[in-house]
Amino acid sequence: MDGLRIRELRKEQGMTLAQLASQSGLSEGMISQVERDLTDPSLETLRKISRVLNLPLFQLFNQDDAAPSRLAVLRKGRQVQITSPATNITYLRQSAGYGQLEVLRGTLAPGGASSAEPWSHPAEECVVVISGLLEIEIQGERISLEPGDSCHFDSTLPHRLVNTSDEPTVFITAVTPPSY
Repeated sequence: MDGLRIRELRKEQGMTLAQLASQSGLSEGMISQVERDLTDPSLETLRKISRVLNLPLFQLFNQDDAAPSRLAVLRKGRQVQITSPATNITYLRQSAGYGQLEVLRGTLAPGGASSAEPWSHPAEECVVVISGLLEIEIQGERISLEPGDSCHFDSTLPHRLVNTSDEPTVFITAVTPPSY
């Protein structure tokens, strides 16, 4: 996580720290600590900041080597990763970080969830289970997926992913436009 990147993005939009705090529901102190790399923000904190800045979540990370191109190769070990200990999920961005498609590889610990409560964002999403078991909760409905199964849905519907098994679940999710 690069807090300076968040500060740069905030200032590019002409937004003060107080405005970002007010609009995100976070305290000025929390945002200041994040921007100065004094705290490791939760996934939910990053989601709140990215929503206010109207940017996909992964845009908050430093992307020095990512420049728009018609072709992008992202080598193993060079992907941006975020982990949320509170929800036991790790995301590894598999796409270049720009354009209209975000591809993420997720690993969800046993009993973990992508968020504490279902949430929505303006996008379309497809989840493919690689290994383990995954339950997708969409607007109160629960759909169980096994390896090889997929689920395509409108992300404006409140949703979350839950690992109902005793083993880690690995999945790929494609989101368009990036708004995760």
